[in-house]
This record gives sequence, C-alpha cells and structure tokens, in this order.
Amino acid sequence: MKTTIRLTMAQALVRYLAALRTEDGDGTLLPLFGGAFAIFGHGNVAGLGEALYQYRDSFPTYRAHNEQAMAHSAIAYAKAHMRRRMMAVTSSIGPGATNLLTAAALAHVNRLPVLLLPGDVFVSRAPDPVLQQLEDGSDGSVSVNDAFKPLSRYFDRIVYPEQVLTALPRAIAALTDPAACGPVTLSLPQDVQTMAYDYPEEFFAPRIVRFRALPPVEQELEEAAALLKNARQPLIVAGGGVLYGKACAALQAFAERHGIPVAETQAGKSALPWDHPLQLGAIGVTGSPAANALAFDADMVLAVGTRLQDFTTGSNSLFAQAQLVSLNVNSFDALKRRGLGLQADATLGLQGLSRLLGSWNSAGQWMDRAQQAGKAWRATVASITGKREVAGLPYDGEVIGAVQRSSEDSTIRDIVVCAAGTLPAELHKLWRTETPGGYHMEYGYSCMGYEIAGGLGVKMAKPDAEVIVMLGDGSYLMMNSEIATSVMLDKKLIIVVLDNRGYGCINRLQQACGNASFNNMLPDSAPVIDFALHAQSLGALSEHVGNISELEQAMLRARAATRTYLICINTDDTRTTEEGGCWWEVAVPEVSTQPGVQAARARYELDRLKQRN
Repeated sequence: MKTTIRLTMAQALVRYLAALRTEDGDGTLLPLFGGAFAIFGHGNVAGLGEALYQYRDSFPTYRAHNEQAMAHSAIAYAKAHMRRRMMAVTSSIGPGATNLLTAAALAHVNRLPVLLLPGDVFVSRAPDPVLQQLEDGSDGSVSVNDAFKPLSRYFDRIVYPEQVLTALPRAIAALTDPAACGPVTLSLPQDVQTMAYDYPEEFFAPRIVRFRALPPVEQELEEAAALLKNARQPLIVAGGGVLYGKACAALQAFAERHGIPVAETQAGKSALPWDHPLQLGAIGVTGSPAANALAFDADMVLAVGTRLQDFTTGSNSLFAQAQLVSLNVNSFDALKRRGLGLQADATLGLQGLSRLLGSWNSAGQWMDRAQQAGKAWRATVASITGKREVAGLPYDGEVIGAVQRSSEDSTIRDIVVCAAGTLPAELHKLWRTETPGGYHMEYGYSCMGYEIAGGLGVKMAKPDAEVIVMLGDGSYLMMNSEIATSVMLDKKLIIVVLDNRGYGCINRLQQACGNASFNNMLPDSAPVIDFALHAQSLGALSEHVGNISELEQAMLRARAATRTYLICINTDDTRTTEEGGCWWEVAVPEVSTQPGVQAARARYELDRLKQRN
C-alpha cells in the first residue's frame, strides 16, 4: 500500500520543487531551483505564502520590489547558469500577475527558463468579482492570467489540488528541454492553493534532473559536411546555443582544426576568447568591420545555436550570398532562411561534423585574411578603449575602456550586464572577455529596465564574479528598484550609468530615417537628475564623475566596496563607434512632406534590394 501525505496544493508544489536536483560539471548535486522571488498579495499570501514559509530552509524565498524586475532577476539567474539552474516567481492576482507578462515574453524570446506562479481568482466563483479581478462578459473562465498562454512554453491552470501530480513534471520537462526551453506558467487560483489532498509520498522523493543532448542525424551531418568541403570561404556564426550547450571548447577545437573564422552574435559573445586568432568579433548591425567584411564575402556560413535575428543578419542582407547551414537543437531555428537544417546539440553536432570533415581545412588565403582582419580590429579596439584624455564629453566606447582598465583580470572575473540602448552596440564591439558568460546581454527582447534586475540575478548565480551593470539614464529611470534589493540581500553590484539626457540611441535612429529630433531627448527645462543621490536613497554607495580619468579611479573604489556602488558619468549622445555595423531595416514612410524623409525612403528602397528573397 502506497504511503500518502496530506498537504495543501501549495505545500505540495513547493515540496516537489525543493526536492529536485541537478548535477554541476564535476558531478556535485545542487538544487535545480535557487528558490523563489515573491511579492505577496491576497492572491498568494495565504496559500503559497504559507507553503514557502514552511519550506523556507530547503527552498529560500527572496523579497523584491517589482514583479517584472524580480522575474528579470530570475531569468538572468538561469542565463548565468547556462539554463542548468533556475528560479520560480510568484505574484498576487491582477496587476501583480500582469506585471510578469513582459518578463514572460523576454524569457520566451531568449529561450530561458523561469517558472511563473501567478495567483488567480477563485475557482469556486463564490466571491466574484474579487478585488483586482477582470471579468469577461463572454467567457466566465477568463482571467488576466490567460494572457500568459501565448507567452509560455507550457501553461496550466490548477483547478484541483491533485492536478499538480501531472502539471509539475510537465512543467519541469518544458523548463529543461534544450529545444522547448522557456517560461512555464502555472496559474494558481487562490482557493485551490489552500485545498488539501493525500499525495503519494514518493512524488516528493529527491530526483536528479538531467539535461539531454540531442544527437545529430547522420544523413544531415553528411549533407552539411559535403557543403563545408565545397566551401572556400566559410564562416562560423556562434550564437547563444554554443554557451547553453556548453560547446565553447568544441567550437574552438572545430575552428582551429578546420581553419574557419568565428563571428559572434549578441547571445553568443564570449563563446570564443576575445583574443583568439580566429576571433573576428561581433557580427551584424552591431558588428565589427572584420566580421562583417568576411560575412559579405563568405560562400558558406555555419550558424551554430542562433535564431538569426535581424541584427545578426543585417535584416537578411549581410551574408545573403552564402550557403547557410544552421546547427541548432531547435528545429524551428534550424530552418531559418531556407538553409540546411542540422538539428542537434551544439557539441555533438560540431564533433560529428569534424569527424566527417577529417583533415579538410579552409583555403589558406581565407584564413590568413581572417587572422589579419581580426588582429587589425583588436588593435582598433585597443585604440578606442585606451583613451584616458577626451575633449568634451566622453562616449560609450571610452567609458567601456575605463571600466575594463580598472582591473587587470577584468577579462576573466568581470561579468558585464546590459540590455538596451546604444550600449549593446558598443559592448558587442568593444567589451573583451575570455570567459564564457563574461558578457551577459539581453538582446533578444532588448528590454529597457532589465539591466539592474538582471545584474542582481547574475550576482546570485555567480557570487564570486564582479558583476558590472552598464545602462543609460533612460533604462535606469524605467526600473531601478532592485538596487534596494541588492543591498538588502548583500549582493553587491557595480552600476555604471551613462547619462546622455534622453533616449540618444533612438534619437539618432529617428534622424537617420530623415525625421527631426522629436520626443526623445530631454528638453533644457527638464530637471537635472542626480542619479548618484537617488542610488544613495536606495542604500547604495555612489558618486558622480566628471571625466574618464575620474571614472577609472571611481571604478577602483567601487571594486573595493562591499556593497552596491553606482557611478554616474555624463556622456555625448551624438558619438558612437564609427567602425563596423551594417544595414538594418527600419521602415521609412513612403509619403512625407519632409525632404529628409523622402531621401531616407529612396535609400531604404535601394537597401532592400540587398535582402535575400
């Protein structure tokens, strides 16, 4: 006879999650979940809140200040762990739940796991409509949590306590699936959270969750290898799947053995050390001149673990002439741009290709050109980031240089975190790291406000690293509350705010499309915001610096500090790194009274001819 234990649905959920384990690289068992972020309200405080309190020793709960931000922290935690560990997030019903929607979309786009546990209205409907409940006159079963359905890899609404017996294993399967990985939402009606059931005790036995590596199909390997052997000017585009598949060593071995240069996407940056001879740097709209020049001339592109976002492909114009082979664990991503799909784990796919290629190596002139281009670009990076004296306001590239110069081991120990604005372009080009994961960019969704919350999640995952959050004044003003959380949790961040008095990135794009500067930069009448003083009010140490030399010295103080430290510097909103980049499709009005827009439309129509149809 099976032994049972009587628990509420919420207690069963937390107890199950707390029992799950995963293995790290040396076989040590670790909890699969690092715990839960929670902001309580009437939709989760009595049920799930009681359960989290009961199991607080085995399943820690962290308080945050904003639902969207705490979900960003949880997502960043999973990204920093290369999707091998994750966190849960719970909110109350209504606005608490809908505040999670942006984070759900972010996790879905970036293929990152997070378990969302929003409270829901009463299944009984006895007290309807409750506080914060949305009513639909045409469908009595609808709540705001239905909005999570298109944003989740798996969605379930628990209306009987015994349903967690099937819902939880399905949720974990989706969260740990290498191809279907993404957000999972379990909608938890507040009355059902408190209902009891006699659960089988074996359901809560400790279990090791292992991550599968999808092997390649031999026929697909043979087709891909044949295309590579016929190529004279091949290029590898390394995406985030290289990092998540723990394939950095396999990528380096493959590139070296077969003499193929490597360019990196935003998600794939740090897959290959910054100074490797075959490293061309960033590719695409935010790419280096070395990577983009070779991409324009490549006759074959091996895309590894990338979904080929338009910033990577130059809106399908950058390597339109090349034969494409996409090695990806996700079949949807492997079939982009009508290329040859090779569905497999990145490590197993690269190793299988190398086996079939044998001693084949790319043409000598091509590899020589790649090495010379990469070397020249690294010299340019050193020149840009090495400036200590700047006339007028500095720009982002010079700030990046000061940040990295402030530590001799910055390419190893530092993790930079960013998400939106001008900085992703500059960091993609200029940040140097030799450590996988040393570059943490959320650019799939490019969500302003991710940066500080994301930095907190990274620090929780990598407590020994120096986590440096770099962001603009616009992103800071959108979401900064987790500065207080970082101080409260004793998770030190270094935050560098680049204040250009507005949305400089979009302002430049607006003007590049022929329009006048409008509604992006702050007017002279707007108040000057003291970001340093604001950060102090949230518990951080802080200072405002006037130039690059002062920034470098402030970074030394920040590195020596024991709690979150914010540094603000005023920057030039007009200057960017001129080298590199390529066309990006932003639709320009077909009809306009402005001559600038008319000229931009003419250029736009010509540029569209470069796209692969």
